[in-house]
Amino acid sequence: MALVATTHVNFPGTARAALDFYQSAFGGHVHTTTYGDLGMPPEAPDAEKLVFGQLEAESGFRLMAYDIPGRTEGFSGSTYREQGATITDRPFFVSVRGETLEEIDGPWKALQEGGEVIEPLAASAWSAGFGMLTDRFGVTWVLDVQAARG
Repeated sequence: MALVATTHVNFPGTARAALDFYQSAFGGHVHTTTYGDLGMPPEAPDAEKLVFGQLEAESGFRLMAYDIPGRTEGFSGSTYREQGATITDRPFFVSVRGETLEEIDGPWKALQEGGEVIEPLAASAWSAGFGMLTDRFGVTWVLDVQAARG
């Protein structure tokens, strides 16, 4: 059992270029999944943007990245409400990934105390468990179960 925390950087449509740049700096391999890969129609404006991107280097360096759907401008640092939750417009999340749903369930329950759930922890098209919340200190967390690579 191992929980891994990874910096998860949000981009306004430049995640692929950023991952390529970080790969040139840190080495390793980039893995990507587009919104189109998960079923978005190819003609949709965001179909080629990344819903999941990750750089993994042999040194242990790991960075996740994704393109926020519909976003083309940078970040303001302001706070806003989305789906009933308070979101701070920042270019990063803290991502915690486990091997099983049971492994991330305890931290999920603890982090949501006094915070606001953006997406409940549940099975998704890409994972046995995925959830997003903003904790009582304004930090946005993504907890998920490592998906099998195929």
